[in-house]
Amino acid sequence: MAALHMPLLRRRRIGLTLRKLREQQNLTLEQVADQMDCSGSKISRIENGHSSVGMRDVRDLLHIYGVNPQVARDIMDMAREARRHERERDWWHPYNNVLVSAYVGNEHVASRIRTYEHQSVPGLFQTRDYAMALFRAAMPAVGEDVIGERLRVRMARQALLTREGKPLRFDVVIDEAVLSRPVGGDEVMRAQMRRLIDVSEMGNVRMRLLPFEAGAHAGMEGTFAILDFPEADGSSIVYAETATGGLFLDKAQELSLYEQIFGSTWAMALDENRTRDRIAQLIQRPRWVTFRV
Repeated sequence: MAALHMPLLRRRRIGLTLRKLREQQNLTLEQVADQMDCSGSKISRIENGHSSVGMRDVRDLLHIYGVNPQVARDIMDMAREARRHERERDWWHPYNNVLVSAYVGNEHVASRIRTYEHQSVPGLFQTRDYAMALFRAAMPAVGEDVIGERLRVRMARQALLTREGKPLRFDVVIDEAVLSRPVGGDEVMRAQMRRLIDVSEMGNVRMRLLPFEAGAHAGMEGTFAILDFPEADGSSIVYAETATGGLFLDKAQELSLYEQIFGSTWAMALDENRTRDRIAQLIQRPRWVTFRV
């Protein structure tokens, strides 16, 4: 499994390295693009790891940035290794036609994820019945084959929490509104809440519930995730959900802002023990039953 992770990790790390070198020279994307005789968007895609980079492009960029020979050789070796593994297929490749974004690929190589969810149970915690109900409600016009493929990907992703070696560390704040909407009906939702209690006991999971009584809070703009990667430089990216699937953010000020938002919502949420108690109460007396007229 580890070998499948490496192309994405290397490509992303090469991009981050090239961006840091450019910024050290106080060059803009447009200035570099002029020297490379290409578009600024191409340089941006290379730096964000969204497209593979040719050896000649790497060599030309290192020349523009005036990198010393030893550092240049190290970066070229990294790029060469990434290219060698570029043709490897990831486990989710057969389902690329139904994936909304590149999130799954980045999630698969992350060492830790910190996320705030305000509309639905996090995908890594969802039961099969809950996920199926969610897909059917969100995509009423698509066929069962498409929904079935999305469901298979959703369930396969959950292996990250129990993978051998270093399971994914997952810190999550769930808005209480998520547990007040009976997705799939009463029975499905109660089973989903029991699943939440079970996963909250895992050593690599920390889960907190943000109660209604917390009032207004920093995360009200919507769901997001901070993905931390195992590279030596401790790099991270933010994935913010949008109507068209999501947006990756990796600038220092963007990361700092979302870390502050997550820290604030985490502090306002019920601690892990009180979260389990509140969910247990909601299983016994769900809000959709309490408010039923």
